[in-house]
Amino acid sequence: MNIDELQQVLTMGENEYVEFKRCSNNPGSDIFETICSFANGFGGTIFLGVEDDGVVRGIEATKVLPIMRNIHNVINNPNTFDIPIAIGFEHIDTGGRQVVKITVPNSPQVHSFKGKVYIRKADSDTVMRGSIPLAELYIRKQGIFTERRVIEHVSAEDLRADLIDEARKLARIKRKDHPWQKMTDLELLESAGLFGKDYTTGKRGYTLAAVLALGKDEVIRSVCPTYKTDAIARIADKDRYDDRLTITTNLMDAYTLLASFCRKHLPDRFLLEGDQAISPRDIIIRELMINCLIHREFTSPSPAKVIIDPMGIHTENASRASFEGPLEPDAFAPLPKNPTLSSFFCHIGLAEELGSGTREIFRCSHLYTGREPELEEGIVFKAFVPTQPATEEPPGTTADPDDTIANILKLAERPEGLRTAELVTNGRSSRTAQRIIHDLVEKGLLVARGKGRQRRYHLP
Repeated sequence: MNIDELQQVLTMGENEYVEFKRCSNNPGSDIFETICSFANGFGGTIFLGVEDDGVVRGIEATKVLPIMRNIHNVINNPNTFDIPIAIGFEHIDTGGRQVVKITVPNSPQVHSFKGKVYIRKADSDTVMRGSIPLAELYIRKQGIFTERRVIEHVSAEDLRADLIDEARKLARIKRKDHPWQKMTDLELLESAGLFGKDYTTGKRGYTLAAVLALGKDEVIRSVCPTYKTDAIARIADKDRYDDRLTITTNLMDAYTLLASFCRKHLPDRFLLEGDQAISPRDIIIRELMINCLIHREFTSPSPAKVIIDPMGIHTENASRASFEGPLEPDAFAPLPKNPTLSSFFCHIGLAEELGSGTREIFRCSHLYTGREPELEEGIVFKAFVPTQPATEEPPGTTADPDDTIANILKLAERPEGLRTAELVTNGRSSRTAQRIIHDLVEKGLLVARGKGRQRRYHLP
């Protein structure tokens, strides 16, 4: 990294991936807390010799090596870190003094510093408390597929036979010679991976995936009590909602209910693709609802959410992510969250190959409105697909005040200035907001004042 690249980072300020530390001759505990939280999260970068507000103080060249040696010794000391963390160092010359860049990778392990597990929230390091968040962190780190857990006392009577018949019928519609047609119910479930042996425990039986996909409601409530999907239409009544649907039933019926709810509240626009009429809306709904239902982490107590407002459709669901950040259709490596459920829904024609859903959402969003969707991976997967064309304002509203440079600058005229959080609206991700701010600062249209969370942007 050169000085110009460093300046770009300083302009953006601290965030969930970047931390500034002044650093004296002896690195303080706060540096190691950040190293721990980055390793437990999705990685990050620490810049030593930089104030919280981005002002470079630098470190004397003679002090750099002892500081690096000190940090290396602490993270390899079993009395401070239970598991060592592999980090990288880089020196950046700032004219007589140096900034030390520490790169902390996303670790496959869960780490603790002085007996405490730290995680990154926004631009701060916090101690993880509670057994459920800690269990979720271990699941994400260890790559455990909780859908494959065998539920020992579930029997065939706890599943809905009519749903198994429905799955067989849908599979036949997708493929006339599908092998499920000649199988018994148990053979079908074994073929789909919904019944079998857990070779880590030796137990044999129906899996969590079987219960969620085909189980009776009372069985699902008992086995997975936190499983829930909330759907809200907030179009005319913005303070509460116009319509609401709470779903705790099996995934097959849940998909039908959610898709119907979305079609009820979203405008349709049929288009010709070649000589065939298609509904981009219905394709978007299918991909978003399937993602909410089958690509989620079912051990999380957080319900999945579907919110429809005048700007578009927003979804959120707990995820077992391997990275954090925006998804682009041609620049991501899809990883299965629940491969058994994904395969089952592929067989019945409600899902496609891994990664195709993301590409379909981008393709159909362009057909639907001419606008880009926003998909952001993380501990919570977030999606936003606009439903109003780029040239069309939502009914009953005026133009979004932060959609034009002029209005952004108008917000910055206020005595209190502009916060980045004010741009994180209507589905815009924090990274998009930061990019907008960065571009305006680079052009000299805004200046940053304040430190950390108190940072505001003003006119120069």
